[in-house]
Amino acid sequence: MGSYFTLNAITKSFNGSQVLNNLSLEAEQGELLTLLGPSGCGKSTLLRCIAGLDVMDNGSILLDGVELSTLPAKKRNVGMVFQSYALFPNLTVYDNIAFGLKMRGDRREQIRSRVEEMLELVELSGKRKEYPHRLSGGQQQRVALARSLAVEPKLLLLDEPLSALDAKIRRNLRMELRRIQQRLKMTMIFVTHDQEEALMISDRVFIMNEGQIIQSGRPEEIYTEPSSAFTARFIGHYNVLNRQEMEAVFGLRELAGSAYAIRPEAVKLRPADEETAHGVKAQDDSFRDSSALTAQGHVTEVTVLGSLIRCTVSTGETEIQADMLNDRYRFPIRQGTGVTLAVDPEDCRNLDHGGAIGRCPSYQKNESFTSLSGSRFTAR
Repeated sequence: MGSYFTLNAITKSFNGSQVLNNLSLEAEQGELLTLLGPSGCGKSTLLRCIAGLDVMDNGSILLDGVELSTLPAKKRNVGMVFQSYALFPNLTVYDNIAFGLKMRGDRREQIRSRVEEMLELVELSGKRKEYPHRLSGGQQQRVALARSLAVEPKLLLLDEPLSALDAKIRRNLRMELRRIQQRLKMTMIFVTHDQEEALMISDRVFIMNEGQIIQSGRPEEIYTEPSSAFTARFIGHYNVLNRQEMEAVFGLRELAGSAYAIRPEAVKLRPADEETAHGVKAQDDSFRDSSALTAQGHVTEVTVLGSLIRCTVSTGETEIQADMLNDRYRFPIRQGTGVTLAVDPEDCRNLDHGGAIGRCPSYQKNESFTSLSGSRFTAR
């Protein structure tokens, strides 16, 4: 038995420029998949091909056993929610939601019952008589979602539906979207360029670049196990260092592989001045671990990200980002502060071989470099 939804070898070009390049994916019924990638990578074009709004050049689209590529858009049983909402300005909320049901020829009582159900689902029962211009952006997007859900599509496509909203409304609405999706057990494909959004709501994430899927998996897998420098940089603000940079910064030699990824939250900082360092509250165990990779540097930039502080640390010719809790009891981080950084080797991912640096074929620390405890580094 095959998957509920399958894309097989989809290609699409515009004016001789290839936008989708032999792209394939599968989804099970009730999954929420997210296509995540930079602008221009082909995400929206793929949705339009699935919906029948654009004609693909080659490939097949199978939904619940039915080949869609030969069907017109209105017969595909695929719904789509656009970034621009696309509500009818001259229709009330009720009539916007009822529009697809009327076009389908449903009876009046069926329409009334379904619209009321959708209004309750998106928590807009008190707005049924309002016109779109009287609604907030978040409310308008709820109406657009309800209109698409009302006709009970077998697949719902969402093309960056939250990108025009402010941050707080966006956070709330994406969780509402996830709640609705799980309640209805509806199969959805969600497009975004926001990695936080993708990780929060998805069953699986598909990383796209230049018309291809370059990695897919559960959110936690995508975040902790990037398979390429592109994924590492795009999904989690990883520090991506080449072999020469790793050897220079941490005093390593005989590394296997050409590129390494380190999450910013895996980089621990403390004052370089030992007297100040002893007064730091809850000193991190990374600085007492003889196997830790350590380096000296100074802070060149400090960015407050709400509960986090992101520091850019210069270690010579290489800059490394470190995320730490915005905790006033920790030592003050300012531009120019001298710091010692420490990283567990298990948090250094080899992008060529996979796994942590300690599982690479051969590596050891130069004898001239020692850990903060005074012990020489040895491979695990």
